[in-house]
Parts: sequence; C-alpha cells; structure tokens
Amino acid sequence: MPLLKEQIYTVEDIYDLPDGQRAELINGQIYDIAPPSRKHQRIAGELYTIINNHIKGNGGSCEVDIAPFAVFLNEDDYNYVEPDISVICDPGKLTDKGCNGAPDWIIEIVSPGSRRMDYMIKLFKYHSAGVREYWIVDPVKNRITVYDFAGDETAEYTFSDRIPVAIYPGFSIDFDTIRL
Repeated sequence: MPLLKEQIYTVEDIYDLPDGQRAELINGQIYDIAPPSRKHQRIAGELYTIINNHIKGNGGSCEVDIAPFAVFLNEDDYNYVEPDISVICDPGKLTDKGCNGAPDWIIEIVSPGSRRMDYMIKLFKYHSAGVREYWIVDPVKNRITVYDFAGDETAEYTFSDRIPVAIYPGFSIDFDTIRL
C-alpha cells in the first residue's frame, strides 16, 4: 500500500485563508491560532510598553512589534509565524510585510491551545532560525522560561521576579509590576 503524501503549504496558503482566520506556518504545516484571552492581551500589551519605552528611552535602534506581526523566519515560503512580541535590531530585515529572518528576541505568551507550539515546535524552530533570545511566558504556571540561545543558557523565573534581558545588558523586566 503506498504511503500518503503529506501536503506542504506555503505563505500563499496563509494569505488565502478566509478573512479573520489566523494561522502560522512551520516547515510547510499550517497551525491555526485561536483568539487570545484578555489576560493574554494585557500581558502582551504591558510587555510591549516596557520594552518599547526602554528602547526609545535609551536611543536604541531596535524595533519592537506586537502580534499580529508577520515574521518570515527562514526567508522562505514555508515558515511564517506571528510571535506575541518580536524585537528586531537589524532594520534591513524589516519590510512593509513584516520581518524577513529571525528577530533578535521573541516572547510568546502561552494560551491553553498554544502550549505544545510554544514549548516544543516554536522552541526548536526559533533556535534553529537564529533567534538570540526566546521567552515563554506561562500565566497558568506562573512561570517565565528564558532561552538565551546566543549564550547557550536557560533559566526559569516566576511572576514575582525581575528578569534580565540578555540582548540588552543592564535591562530587566520586573514581572511583579505586570498587571494580571
């Protein structure tokens, strides 16, 4: 009996989805994105504000973007993600469509339906694509897992910790101030 051939999708298939339907594409496979909860959006908004204020307040050249923001991870037609927060320090990667290549820092906020994606599939994909730092913020587990891929280090924190940002020495985020 012949094996069934797996369907491979492209960015064009993502753009062809019906209006309002969001999905990500990793290695040619489509993964639907559920709408975020209010708590998810509140955390994302506060983190965006803290990071953006730090960059602007220190004359930084990096850009911070919040989902939905297109990231074409491998600059190919088979990988398209919308991280909750993306920090891009190379302006040459930015176009009107989004980011071509790996952002320097990505933050994903775990939702009930995204647990496997954030902790496994995206972890591997972001590491292999060249993301320098990846944070998984898990409000249910009261945990932030920080992967400093550039420094080859991993650390775990809680929502009462002050977390250092590896790509910005001297900058840290006090999660105790984030309104849940």
